[in-house]
Amino acid sequence: MVFKFLRENVWAAAAFTLLRIYLGWQWLEAGWHKLTGEGFDASGFLKKAIESPVMDKATNEAIYPTYTGFLEHFALPSVKLINFLIPVGEFLVGLGLIVGGLTAAAAFFGLMMNFLFLFAGTVSTNPWLTLLGILVLIGGANAGKFGLDYFLLPWIRIGWKKLTGGKGGTPTDARTV
Repeated sequence: MVFKFLRENVWAAAAFTLLRIYLGWQWLEAGWHKLTGEGFDASGFLKKAIESPVMDKATNEAIYPTYTGFLEHFALPSVKLINFLIPVGEFLVGLGLIVGGLTAAAAFFGLMMNFLFLFAGTVSTNPWLTLLGILVLIGGANAGKFGLDYFLLPWIRIGWKKLTGGKGGTPTDARTV
């Protein structure tokens, strides 16, 4: 019943609009500063996360050893790619949330970045942004009802129906969600 309200009610859509604009601004601003600043370099952050992984104080073992391995063997050697993906990703997540275009996808990718930062041991605003991102994701299409999703989702559903030959159920019009 609560999920139906969150996913279908116009007042919930209005609340999600305010929430996603606030959340989008946080992401957009973080990405913009990295894109327009004196140059973003994640190598120091990555080295620190590898040298000081999140540890279990009782056993003195790394809590996320596979993530630390990922940072050491992929992210750090590919730091130029990471230096591009993080600021552009933050900026695009913010833009998507602010304009309400592909809102659920923007919230999902924002959550992914939040979790990656948390796994590296950075708390900062990540728990707060994670909570807000989960709320927007729960809202689904209703979170973008007063945004570009109002126009985009029907076209995406029509394209998906054509792509699959009309299989996979009947798509509903995003405007009725």
